[in-house]
Amino acid sequence: MQELENFKFSNKFAGLPEDFFHRQNWTPFVNPKLIHFNKELGEQLGLPKDLNPQDLVPYINGNKTFKNSDPLSMTYAGHQFGSWVPQLGDGRGILLGQLQTKDGLMDLHIKGAGKTPYSRFGDGRAVLRSTIREYLCGEAMHHLGIPSSRSLIMIGSDEPVFRETTEFGAMMVRVAKTHIRFGHFEYLKHNQKTEFIPILLKHVIDSYFPELPESIDGYTDLFEIIINSTARLIAKWQAFGFAHGVMNTDNMSILGETFDFGPFGFLDDYDPGFICNHSDHGGRYAFNNQPSIGLWNCHALAAALKDHIDIERAKEIINDYQKNFYDELSTIFRKKLGLTTHESDDLSLAEELLSWMQKKKIDYTFAFRNLSKDPSFLYTDQAGKIWYEKYQKRLNKETTSPIERKRIMESTNPKFILRNYLAHEAIKDAEKSNFHKLNNLLEVLKNPFQENSKLEELAKPPPEWGKKLEISCSS
Repeated sequence: MQELENFKFSNKFAGLPEDFFHRQNWTPFVNPKLIHFNKELGEQLGLPKDLNPQDLVPYINGNKTFKNSDPLSMTYAGHQFGSWVPQLGDGRGILLGQLQTKDGLMDLHIKGAGKTPYSRFGDGRAVLRSTIREYLCGEAMHHLGIPSSRSLIMIGSDEPVFRETTEFGAMMVRVAKTHIRFGHFEYLKHNQKTEFIPILLKHVIDSYFPELPESIDGYTDLFEIIINSTARLIAKWQAFGFAHGVMNTDNMSILGETFDFGPFGFLDDYDPGFICNHSDHGGRYAFNNQPSIGLWNCHALAAALKDHIDIERAKEIINDYQKNFYDELSTIFRKKLGLTTHESDDLSLAEELLSWMQKKKIDYTFAFRNLSKDPSFLYTDQAGKIWYEKYQKRLNKETTSPIERKRIMESTNPKFILRNYLAHEAIKDAEKSNFHKLNNLLEVLKNPFQENSKLEELAKPPPEWGKKLEISCSS
């Protein structure tokens, strides 16, 4: 298809010095199979509206070439579970190219592309299981209003890939505003390549914040944007009950997008100590640790940039992280409770509800969704009734109508989330080439706040076995 072959890429990152990457192609599957194409995202990226997704498969698999792309694997480093790793990089991914869209610069990144110089002892492949999970989660996060990478297309194969068991290889195209991570700057700082830090800072400003000056003041402004967007992002995670699972600095986007999530999980029963990654034996990335880990990562970025930003101002920016986090968290929780005015103890009111939910093992999503229409779950004991009476007194200070309040709450508290057991069931069927559950799940995740009587079963809290699934990093 000539239109695809000549598709326009801008490839700004590929114009940087080659210390930042390794130019290369990727390893095709022998027998690629289309699993899903994200038509909505494709149109946003400028792909032809009448595109037959099958025509795109050979370009993604590597059998055909986009003439204007400039594929490369990135090099970076990072702190993994708090320990410094001096070189990481794209071990199974290829930055296919970058597109200039009406929404700004967008990266197209092939995940599962095979070996790169950064694969170390890995095979460079992704498996169908993890690919489906990332594809689903990107859509779930985006439609919840949480900044996130997404996926354009997913292909499977007959190629065996060995993890805990033998699985089948898969690829997807991840779409994100950038694949530049905190770990890019750490790599340059801690590997005696500091002369390249201003080059990367200039690239980020030119690509995403051209209004900023290219100076210490501008670089400090950029640092402030990164820290503030990180704080707001993690507040959104907490408000919607999302656990990332692997908040290493190499998995932190400089543009405040949810990124490189692997063994993620959304809360079922409210448990602030929830650990979604069974490899996280110490609970470093437990749900309730995410805000403080986000701050830890911001300190690591500050250390990498300390020679290029105003240190005194940077300290103030870091000190404001907590305020920005709680401001965003309070804003969302007010909406979740249907509040439009501000009272100083609003967040405390929400926290009291959460404490009760933890003691009673109440499903997080179910509770907030039903608070506006059927709060009977609160009547199970005296503590629940007392909280509800306190909540009613707070509502008496509001001027909005009950109808408007219900609208606000139902547009903030999702009916459908990506529960691990639903993803598990969709994956098991997909491994047998049955994509019915996958398609149904995508349908509700793209409309998480809307009722859907046809797929009501996908809103149910999990069965007991579904609460005990173990999710690992292996992909």
